[in-house]
Amino acid sequence: MKESDINPLLAASELPFGAPAFHLIEKAHYLPAFHEAIDRARAEIQAITDNPEQPTFANTIEALERVGQDLDRISGIFFNLTEACTDDEMDRIAEEVSPLLTQHSLSILLNEQLFARVKAVWENRTAQPLDTEAAKLLEETWKNFSRHGANLPADGKKRFAQISEELSLATLKFGQNVLAATNAYTLHLTDEADLEGLPDHVRDMAASEAAGRGETGWTFTLNQPSYGPFLKYSRRRDLREQMWRSYNSKCIGGPNDNTEILRRIVALRTEKAQLLGYATYADYALEDRMARNPQTVDRFLDKLMVPSLPAARREVAGITAYAREHGFEGAMMPWDFSFWSEKYQKEHYDLDEELLKPFFPLEAVQNAVFDLATRLYGLRFRPRADIPVYHPDVRVFEVTEESGRFLALLYLDYFPRASKRGGAWMTSFRELSCRDGVEERPFVSIVTNFSKPTADKPSLLAFHEVTTLLHEFGHSLHGMLAEGRYASLTGTSVVRDFVELPSQLMENWAYEPAFLQTFAKHWQTGEVIPQAYIDRIVAARNFLAGYAQVRQLQFALTDMAWHTQSEVTALLSMKTGDVVTFEQDRIRPTATLPQVPGIVFSPSFNHIFSGGYAAGYYSYKWAEVLEADTFDWFKSQGIFNREAAGLFRREILSRGGSVDADVLYRNFRGRDPEPDALLEKLGLKKNA
Repeated sequence: MKESDINPLLAASELPFGAPAFHLIEKAHYLPAFHEAIDRARAEIQAITDNPEQPTFANTIEALERVGQDLDRISGIFFNLTEACTDDEMDRIAEEVSPLLTQHSLSILLNEQLFARVKAVWENRTAQPLDTEAAKLLEETWKNFSRHGANLPADGKKRFAQISEELSLATLKFGQNVLAATNAYTLHLTDEADLEGLPDHVRDMAASEAAGRGETGWTFTLNQPSYGPFLKYSRRRDLREQMWRSYNSKCIGGPNDNTEILRRIVALRTEKAQLLGYATYADYALEDRMARNPQTVDRFLDKLMVPSLPAARREVAGITAYAREHGFEGAMMPWDFSFWSEKYQKEHYDLDEELLKPFFPLEAVQNAVFDLATRLYGLRFRPRADIPVYHPDVRVFEVTEESGRFLALLYLDYFPRASKRGGAWMTSFRELSCRDGVEERPFVSIVTNFSKPTADKPSLLAFHEVTTLLHEFGHSLHGMLAEGRYASLTGTSVVRDFVELPSQLMENWAYEPAFLQTFAKHWQTGEVIPQAYIDRIVAARNFLAGYAQVRQLQFALTDMAWHTQSEVTALLSMKTGDVVTFEQDRIRPTATLPQVPGIVFSPSFNHIFSGGYAAGYYSYKWAEVLEADTFDWFKSQGIFNREAAGLFRREILSRGGSVDADVLYRNFRGRDPEPDALLEKLGLKKNA
């Protein structure tokens, strides 16, 4: 019996729309499936290189785009689950599979026969008529080979392959360590006096966490729904400090130390870039993005920092003065700032999470987000309980046009668990593609870490979690509304500094009274959120805007500092203390609170050392400029205007990476973005 006859990862799915058969997949299926899919992909590559016909776009570039679809599907399932539903066995499989996939990818990109065919098509590109999408695919294919060592001599190709394999394992291990370190710490309290200041919902969640672990009392973790409220509300300064230090020293020393892995990752990235002729990894990474080079990023970050830093320091001084008026003594430390900021906000804006959370039950927020997509884009969402999921918490929705045309499956995975990494993200189990006239629509997933329902309360969202859901849903729209023939050019397959535009744009609706009034109702009484509360939300929108902006800019500056290093030997000789000193030295000129000796965020900075944001964290701010400019336009047209949304869909959401991002934006807006739009939005323009 063939493996494909018994392995659900290899067999064609019989579920609606070809959905993944999660109910049939076992861990033992993964390795055989990966091996078989790699063999199939190799045979497809061999068929291209053995083709006796002259290289053409169809028989080389388009054929290459279709290679490995089984492998892509299996990888999409497996690696998404290692983020959202992992365990030791999944981690072990990932450590075995990652080098195999890297080797396979390099066997394609460093295949001299295949590259010769790609090169022939590229050099003769003016001889054959190609539409815009096909021309872009050819350009991206050529760049992909060139940027992955295809033009290197034999010894360079060998070293490039070694570096790539080492990086695949190192970045995987980095993320595993962050998750393990997050799960390793708990604060278990048994004396109710230690809960002073904590609201009922925080206590209930901690009691539920303790019960789930077979403990009495209250258990707090480093997952954001537990950690964040504890720092914000606990009157026990000593416990806040303990939690803060534990959260911010994750992966510095101990069994999950990432400092050595971090400097190894940076050294390998630097060496890889230099093999290809670039001075630093940032030069390599940015060449293919909207910013183009590190100098542009530096100027961009500086333009935002100049007005933001004085504002941030004024804000911190204001919170400190307020705290002193209320009996606080000593230095305002990082574990104090959230606590006193919450009290200041409550007093000055008469607004706190406890006041708002009852108006944002998760189910109502989700339905409101769906309704917004219906008003803007005509989308329909139908729950599909008949489609299997990978965890009981997950729900699936069928997404269609008003006409009934199927667009996507949307998987929603809201609640934290030990097997899921922290944070929130959108991903895909399958990208849009079209082959032989048959279209395969996307399977999109949103993963978050919102508070779970308790025995007597639904999941109630903090306001920042409402914006988080809108943010990730914006990414999902980018995936679900994709159109095109080639998976590598559709959906969120765009340059890093453009990908956050649709997501950050959606957050703006959370501050619009006309939207909030459609759904924000008290989960017990049904009372619509009072206008006074909405006014406070809007008034408080830019509370600590300078501080928050500086914090984001510090992340971006640290990312750029690591990835503009050029001395590989110096990076490799770094010790733990050097890693700490390196970051603290870069942050010190823009510090707004005291730096704590020995503690930095780089060793747990998943975005740049395990995710896809290396030399790209600035892109959040870059995209904020785009979205601020875009939402100004939306407001001028009407925030529920179907025609305006239709234009945004046609020119941005549906186009993916089929056209350069700066061209897409100009096609949509009629001009380049106005950078001052973000400073004006944050109320910082007057400080410029």
